[in-house]
Amino acid sequence: MLMYPQIDPVALRLGPLAIHWYGVTYLVAFGLFLLLALRRLHHEPFASVPGPGAWSRKDVEDMLFFGVLGVVIGGRLGYCLFYKPGYYLAHPLEVFFVWQGGMSFHGGLLGVLVSQWWFARSRSKPFWQVMDFAAPCVPTGLAAGRVGNFINGELWGRAADPSLPWAMVFPQSGSMIPRHPSQVYQFLLEGLLLFVVLWLYGRKERKPAQVSAMFLMGYGVLRFIAEYFREPDSFLGLLSLGLSMGQWLCIPMVVGGLLLWLWADSRPAALAARTR
Repeated sequence: MLMYPQIDPVALRLGPLAIHWYGVTYLVAFGLFLLLALRRLHHEPFASVPGPGAWSRKDVEDMLFFGVLGVVIGGRLGYCLFYKPGYYLAHPLEVFFVWQGGMSFHGGLLGVLVSQWWFARSRSKPFWQVMDFAAPCVPTGLAAGRVGNFINGELWGRAADPSLPWAMVFPQSGSMIPRHPSQVYQFLLEGLLLFVVLWLYGRKERKPAQVSAMFLMGYGVLRFIAEYFREPDSFLGLLSLGLSMGQWLCIPMVVGGLLLWLWADSRPAALAARTR
């Protein structure tokens, strides 16, 4: 049984300015996206897009800018609407108090979809081509975010068997019982494993929307599994059928991803080619 190491959430202090580790992990996430997306420029079909629709480094940089806006705005609004709608309806100004914490992956995903739709439209690029380009570059950023969760000692896991070698005590939880380090599980599943699967799958040319569909299914399944080891939010607990809010939000991701993949696979090759 291990003890949480009590890491200082502040990485660096410069006078009155405090740089938090969580902010650093966000910068790492965006940097990893940029690095991987530049590599993705050499994958098909993106490397062979002709004429004014050809992909460039400028496209990657603009895509990242729009994506950051989508993550931050969507993630915050998603948390307020999915997890604490009653509270934020009563305290609407606190929606803007981002320093108090509270971000939702599923809200961030919706924000990214909107931001990339706008990016695709502004660059006259097919929407699914944009999403297929970005999908394999996202999981490493999710992994960085889980590192931030661990450093902050938040989103700890459910109670674990004390004999489990990596069971960990999180004093922040208000008890000294050993728990699953669920942040590490999510780092490995939704971060590293999903990255490997999507990167290998996306290296080969697929029909438009199939890489995006694989991301939806992969993340949804892996997050659903990880939620069995993560302590539910205290203000929500477990919902219908003994599932957490995170699991309920993953179900439409998996179903939607499966339907999207089947739809993409059923499209005639000539029609699919026109949406690349």
